Amino acid sequence: MSHTPEFDPNSVGLKSNNIFGLPFSEEQSQLILLPVPWEVTVSYRTGTARGPENVFNAAMQVDLYDPDVKDGWKKGFHMLPVDKNIRTKSDYLRQCVELIISHMVEGGDVSDNAQLSEKLVEINNGGKMLLDWVHDLTSSLLKKGKMVGLIGGDHSTPLGFIKALSEVHPDFGVLQIDAHADLRDAYEGFTYSHASIMYNVLHTIPQVSKLVQVGIRDYCDEELDIINESNGRVVTFFDRDIKTREYEGDTWKAICNDIIAALPQKVYISFDIDGLDPKLCPNTGTPVPGGFEAEQVFYLFRQLKASGRQLIGFDLNEVSSGNHSGDGIDAITGARVLYKLCNFMVG
Repeated sequence: MSHTPEFDPNSVGLKSNNIFGLPFSEEQSQLILLPVPWEVTVSYRTGTARGPENVFNAAMQVDLYDPDVKDGWKKGFHMLPVDKNIRTKSDYLRQCVELIISHMVEGGDVSDNAQLSEKLVEINNGGKMLLDWVHDLTSSLLKKGKMVGLIGGDHSTPLGFIKALSEVHPDFGVLQIDAHADLRDAYEGFTYSHASIMYNVLHTIPQVSKLVQVGIRDYCDEELDIINESNGRVVTFFDRDIKTREYEGDTWKAICNDIIAALPQKVYISFDIDGLDPKLCPNTGTPVPGGFEAEQVFYLFRQLKASGRQLIGFDLNEVSSGNHSGDGIDAITGARVLYKLCNFMVG
């Protein structure tokens, strides 16, 4: 794919163009980005449903030169329009979730409340609707020979995409960058909770032969039991253990080698922005002290590509620029993480 002669990659990013100011249509692009404006089950702070739009706007400030994948953008990146019907549905169901959570934190039992029980069913049906919507869209793109990346939204959003990939790839691993294990079974009663994404992947997508989690530092006993009882299907590099190895003289390169060795040949990256140090994503829904610098994760990606493994897809989730701190670095960080993911995908 060659860029149009009149496009100047060194000029200002034009909003009349697409993501990163690139001039490519969907048909001209090898990589298609699906925005999913959904945050129904977030447990703490909202704002991630507007993540795709915020990242799109911040992406206009990203310089196109990338020393890791020079001229990767020439293969064409294109972000589809944000579906306002999905966002409206998310906003409505989010209000229902807040009623349920408020009832629960006051000690109430949802099963004893007929109205809330009906809303719970509606919320879970909405999650299934989103799963099918994402699956059908991404499956159609994959059948057209496109590479696909997903931009959330909360971390529940990529389940349908991972399912679509499983219909193409009979064996692959998920590399999860995250502060949270996301292995809860229907957290707070919500089948498709953002905190249940990897539980759902493990229980509904057998083609995922390995889940390798990196940076985990907030989890419960039940999640730890799932990890320990997975017979090696789940390998977790806890943030505490990573830091301890570094404090005692181990190198990040050696740790990355161990992470990559745990992965099969084909890899899907699921990147929750809260895997980074919260100074880089202060507005994300559930920030947790600890985590990585962006360049640490980019180094891991470089080593992953150098190992010869094939990147088959990715998602970027939980980017929020809500009014929680007044700091707008979240979308800027998200845009740069997204650009790096796009380049490694096509590189």
